[in-house]
Amino acid sequence: MLSLYSWNVNGIRAVLNKGAWAQFLNTHNPDVICLQEIKARPEQVDLPNNGYNAFWYPAEKPGYSGVAILSKTKPLNIICGLPEDIIKRHKLTGDLYGDPNLEGRVITAEFEQFYLVNVYTPNAKDDLSRLDLRFKHWDPAYLDYLKLLEKAKPVVTCGDFNVAHTEDDLANPKPNVGKKGFTNEEREGFQAFIDNSFIDSFRLFHKGNGFYTWWSHFANARARNIGWRIDYFLVSNILKAKLKQADIHPQITGSDHCPISIVLNLTKE
Repeated sequence: MLSLYSWNVNGIRAVLNKGAWAQFLNTHNPDVICLQEIKARPEQVDLPNNGYNAFWYPAEKPGYSGVAILSKTKPLNIICGLPEDIIKRHKLTGDLYGDPNLEGRVITAEFEQFYLVNVYTPNAKDDLSRLDLRFKHWDPAYLDYLKLLEKAKPVVTCGDFNVAHTEDDLANPKPNVGKKGFTNEEREGFQAFIDNSFIDSFRLFHKGNGFYTWWSHFANARARNIGWRIDYFLVSNILKAKLKQADIHPQITGSDHCPISIVLNLTKE
């Protein structure tokens, strides 16, 4: 069995300083960990090795964004970012905030039986000023990339997708319709992954609402579980039978997001 975890840490140094990282490892001991919003370069962080091979893809801008993969099994290959031809095809060249290709948003680990793609999807912003980039360029480019990888071997993608897919994925859907994270465009962009045979692993095992991965810092939202499910593990349809478990871990604190996980049985029959 292979345990894979994903966690938007909202600053790896903050999580370390709070003692949350040690608690997480001691409690869960994942085989693979995907991190988003690390907000640091590896030389800035004294991250305990704990038997992991660590691969970082920080943003060019200091203290911003960034992703990393930690794996007990050394990957066959690591790919940082999206391919140039896909970037050009989808005109993913940036906006008034900058170039998303320089923001440390995608890192891929190739393993023997699958690709693992860790993503930190651009936020649409409160005023929706980044919605166009997200809907017209980023989401189609990212899906194109996943389908390209899938031609070679199955794909697992995880991370902060910055969208609640359905009304069951946030505590208060009605007042949030049309707001960032719950616009028709963002939801449609996510639905495209599902329409292209990627499976929302959590929904294979858990139905209904009340399952969230992010909570606002305001109004005691986390304690009241007034949250959003915006972190996901999506897997190629061919891996469906190998999915044995999918969970959310709200008891792990240290960030405004909590970790999520899946268990795969990749034993060859």
